[in-house]
Amino acid sequence: MIPEGEYTLSFVRSPGPGGQNVNKVASACELRFFVAATSLLDEAGKQRLRRLAGRRLTQHDEIVIEAHRHRGQEANRRDAIARLEQLIVEARHVPKPRKKTRPGRAAKARRLEGKRLNQAKKRLRARPSFD
Repeated sequence: MIPEGEYTLSFVRSPGPGGQNVNKVASACELRFFVAATSLLDEAGKQRLRRLAGRRLTQHDEIVIEAHRHRGQEANRRDAIARLEQLIVEARHVPKPRKKTRPGRAAKARRLEGKRLNQAKKRLRARPSFD
């Protein structure tokens, strides 16, 4: 759960087609989260969050999430907060470092044997030479 002081919410008109209320009701939710000021992540986590945010990250180090999937304001608010929470959960996960490995002797032998079989198969497909 993200503390309410960590983000700001504003409600705007939802894009796309709608009924009679489309130009009157501000049901879409715009959530703004300032990455540098958060106490939820360490510096490495903040960097992972910035990378995960992609084009949602502004030049002012702010993540902007727009939620307009639902018709109601409250549902869009919950959706925006849930999406931010999901981003933070993913940013908290420290990826396991990859260990460099090399193919073993048996794997190399299997690969070369497969190449030999393909070579023979393709040689049989060729036109016979009349030398």
